[in-house]
Amino acid sequence: MADNWNYQADPFAPYSDLMAELSPEDLESGKATAGEALAPGTVKATEEVMIEAARTVYDPEIPVNIYDLGLIYELDQAENGDLKVIMTLTTPACPVAGAMPYQVANTLAALPGVGAVEVELVWDPPWTPERMSEDAKMLLDMW
Repeated sequence: MADNWNYQADPFAPYSDLMAELSPEDLESGKATAGEALAPGTVKATEEVMIEAARTVYDPEIPVNIYDLGLIYELDQAENGDLKVIMTLTTPACPVAGAMPYQVANTLAALPGVGAVEVELVWDPPWTPERMSEDAKMLLDMW
């Protein structure tokens, strides 16, 4: 598990500028898009590459990435390279709930071999700690 967490840095920093750029409607929609269609013949990114990119996004209040927290429910890449992501958060009260889907969309859309990205934030099924990877449980002392 990649561990890029820095307790000295402001954990909300990746979201502050993003939240300032988004409209209240964007922040409340629970959906985000980024990127553009791939040129025909472009080699698609592998699932492993997309997972590693998702592991660079952190919940600002928890020192574990969103993939190992179990917040990503689905990464579904179409034949044309477009990507649909279904995700959740640990709680609807997360202070970056509106911006998190945009952070995920922008991170994945920046990958070579990923076309247009659509991220949908869902609350059903609700997140539970059982969704966390063993590494995340160990890091958070949740055995």
